[in-house]
Amino acid sequence: MATIAAIGRGIPEHTLKQSSVKQLIPKLFDFPQAEIDKLLPVFDHAAVSERQIVVPPAWFMGEYSFAEANEQYLKKALQYSLQATDECLMNTSYLSKAVPYDAIDAIIYVSSTGIATPTIDARMMNERGFRDDVVRMPLWGLGCAGGASALSRAYDWLQAYPDKLVLIVCCELCSLTFQKQDQQMSNFIGTAIFGDGAAAALMIGDQSSVQSFLLKGKPQVMATNSFTQKHSLDAMGWELTNDGLEVIFSKEIPNLVNSLWKKHVQTFLKSMNMHLGMLDRFLVHPGGKKILTTMEDSLQLTKDQLIYAYDVLKWHGNMSSATILYVINNWLLQEENKLGYHLLAALGPGFSSELLMLRWDES
Repeated sequence: MATIAAIGRGIPEHTLKQSSVKQLIPKLFDFPQAEIDKLLPVFDHAAVSERQIVVPPAWFMGEYSFAEANEQYLKKALQYSLQATDECLMNTSYLSKAVPYDAIDAIIYVSSTGIATPTIDARMMNERGFRDDVVRMPLWGLGCAGGASALSRAYDWLQAYPDKLVLIVCCELCSLTFQKQDQQMSNFIGTAIFGDGAAAALMIGDQSSVQSFLLKGKPQVMATNSFTQKHSLDAMGWELTNDGLEVIFSKEIPNLVNSLWKKHVQTFLKSMNMHLGMLDRFLVHPGGKKILTTMEDSLQLTKDQLIYAYDVLKWHGNMSSATILYVINNWLLQEENKLGYHLLAALGPGFSSELLMLRWDES
């Protein structure tokens, strides 16, 4: 197995209340007032109280090219990725002593909200004491599923190298993708739920010397499974235009959750000779309130089983790939009794689904 040893977060400096976002809407969307009045309840029903962004609200009043917005991405992504990494490797809530940067054997860097080549992880290497032979695995285009997919790929790699350490860094700056000229409903909904954030996770193999650094118990990844539905490219993702990245949300997403995601979960559990009744928590990526309630209905879950997803959505919004690491962090820090099996899940473009089975180990 592989162990999730520590989590760290990079939380942007600007906090935006949902009520403040609503006040900006007439200035951001060129809709008739009657249409705006009809759409504003979307913000009230989004289950988002506040979220963090990397630029002040006044930034959205200006006009910016894709290149200008991406320049902000390069600067801010590096800043908050380093913040998340520093907190992760030195987090006294998880570790008895800090893990040195030169102990990291691989970095999986996840982002889908900006363009960087070399990727941000290469820039991080110039700022911290990582070895120059560290294995780099940047992942782009996985969207909201990216954090869970990175955990799965780290698990795969650690099966081959059980004495190694993998650093996962997810950074999504959704606010920088906002385009005022995009008057589609997808952009309006994205404005109601998306936030910015970075998070890092340290995963270690069973034979890693860092096992002795761990405080209390630890969640271990038992198995993973990926699913991508063919011919579903229009479900969610980005449309690349001359002005930047336009968000795509299909109104069919809840139906896909109720059919494809439900079947994926059932198939995964069957492959492990398990059933829903054996699971305690569902650590899911909160794509939005509607997605969470559909997950509950499709598997007949209680809201309490998804409580950490709701909590992160309320205070941070949907931060795409980074969000699932926030959910894991809340679970690990807030819940005393974590014994048992826990399903981690995230949905992404494609229509894709990533599942991981976690088992709590007190040893």
